Amino acid sequence: MTYVSDIAFTDSVKAIQSRKGSRKIYAKMEENGSWQTEITPDLADYVAAQRSFFLATANANGQPYIQHRGGPPGFLKVIDRKTLAFADFKGNKQFISQGNLTENSKAFIFLIDYVNRTRVKIWGIAKVVEDQPGLLEGLMSSRDEYRTRSEQVFIFTVEAWDRNCPQYIPQRYDREDVEKLLHERDLRIAELEEKVRLLKESKDG
Repeated sequence: MTYVSDIAFTDSVKAIQSRKGSRKIYAKMEENGSWQTEITPDLADYVAAQRSFFLATANANGQPYIQHRGGPPGFLKVIDRKTLAFADFKGNKQFISQGNLTENSKAFIFLIDYVNRTRVKIWGIAKVVEDQPGLLEGLMSSRDEYRTRSEQVFIFTVEAWDRNCPQYIPQRYDREDVEKLLHERDLRIAELEEKVRLLKESKDG
């Protein structure tokens, strides 16, 4: 690859970009440094705040598969500047992602933050590690309600990543965020009602 973004911008992709008028924009991006290849502090903070992501793999025949993974903030962990990892919880036991990775180690992580309307794309290679309870325990959070259901670890080596624009991302809020806002509203209402009561007593007195 000449540029890091060539991991996605193949010759076929660039040909379409040229035909549809966006190649000059991306050529300028390539010349100015292209995409990141290591996990920056900003990306690490972004990853630590997420409650879910999508993992894409493909088998030897190129058949793609996307799997959702979720957990408490921080369940997807930054190990070092090139590595992400997460404890894999027991599910429906289809093992499609794991099977795909035995044939084709290329993988892709897609992160989306609906509250702040941001998304991050990460290309890399992945593997599954089994029968290492120490490693698994190190990736679990003490707050993790799924602790008893974890069974193996996914290790993801970052090759390139890019941050998307917020266009077309719907803004949504987690239940906890909504409950916090409602609680703050109720406290404010109670505070104002108490002030009104005290004013009335002062006026009546």
